[in-house]
Parts: sequence; C-alpha cells; structure tokens
Amino acid sequence: RGNLLRGMSHDIRTPLTGIVGATDVLLEQDGSLTPQQRRELLQSINEEARWLMRVSENLLSITRIDGENAGVKKTPELVEEIIEGAVSKFRRHYKGIAVQVHLPEEPMLVPMDPLLMQQVLFNLMENAARHGETVTQIDISLSQKDEWAILDVADNGVGIARGRLEHLFDGTLHPEEGREDARRDMGIGLSVCRTVVTAHGGTITAENQKKGGALFRITLPIE
Repeated sequence: RGNLLRGMSHDIRTPLTGIVGATDVLLEQDGSLTPQQRRELLQSINEEARWLMRVSENLLSITRIDGENAGVKKTPELVEEIIEGAVSKFRRHYKGIAVQVHLPEEPMLVPMDPLLMQQVLFNLMENAARHGETVTQIDISLSQKDEWAILDVADNGVGIARGRLEHLFDGTLHPEEGREDARRDMGIGLSVCRTVVTAHGGTITAENQKKGGALFRITLPIE
C-alpha cells in the first residue's frame, strides 16, 4: 500500500506541476506569445490532463478491491469482449501502434470483474507503448491450459532491462536517468495489474522474448 501511495503521489504531482506552469505562462505572458507557442502550451496541458485521467482510473481500480479480504465481485465474462474493450480504448490513445488479437476457436468464459481486467490489459499495452521504445506492434493471445485461462501481451520493443524485472510489479521503480519519460516511470500501472490479478486468484509474470520485446502473461482460474 505504501508503494502504491508513493507511486500515485509521484504520478499526480508531476503532471499537475506541468499544468500549473503552462497556465501561468498563458496568464502572465499571453500578449507576447505567438500562436504556435500558445498551441504548444495548450497541447501540453491537454496531454497532462489526459495522463491524470488514466492515473485516476488506476486509483479507482484499486478502490474497487476490498483491502481487507482482497476480494472482487466476479461474474462469468467472455474474455474476448474484455480484450476488445481494452484494445478499442488503447487504439484511441495510441493510433500509431498496431494491435493483433489471437483467439481460440471456442469462446471462453472466465469469472472476473470486467472493468478491472480491462484496466489491466490497457495498462500492459500502455506500458509497452511508453517504455518499449521501438514498439510498433502488440500481440494479445488467449489460450487455455487445464483449468487456467492464459492471456499473453507481447510486443516487439526493446524488452525489459534485467535489473528492472525483479521490482517490475511492486511500485518501487525509480526514474531512469536520461529517459525523456522518466518522470512517469514509477511503475504504478504494473503495480495495479498485479494487485487486480492477485485479487482474482491469478498470477502475472514478465519476461523478455528470445526474438526481442517483452512478454507479460496473466493466468486466471476458469472455475
């Protein structure tokens, strides 16, 4: 909980600082700004506000889970529809990255909270888009092994640094020096993913693929 709060505080404070700074310039120097400069400031405010909205969605996801019993209200859901909802949302934010979905021939029903699991898939895709550096395609695959549903989210990016794998899901990642997006690299989205998946009685792992890129795997009990 402490890691989540520290990461969330970081992810909220940084964009708010950017919004305040941009609006200060607009209010105090508006007469001397060119149309291009004014547009760039408004664009910055818009991007920061959208980031805050996604942070809020993650926070809401956590509050939907009972902190004492780590329980969620699960109902049988078509996993294909959950994937479709997450992919549709992702494509609205990241139009330059292709997403391929690979589904089994038979529809799969899995007990879950649909909103929470959709947020998990979106977080994983956004993580690939923001930190994979060279990502141009994301592949989502659904399969079944025994009594478990398996969801794979793979990308063709640079993969995960070996030193980051150990703390990838615990919300303790520190900003990397020299990274343009370091101020938003606290790993809060992945911490939310683990919290939600664990509350569903499942597991989530991450690894680097031999062919390159990262692979996140979610396993959820079908019964």
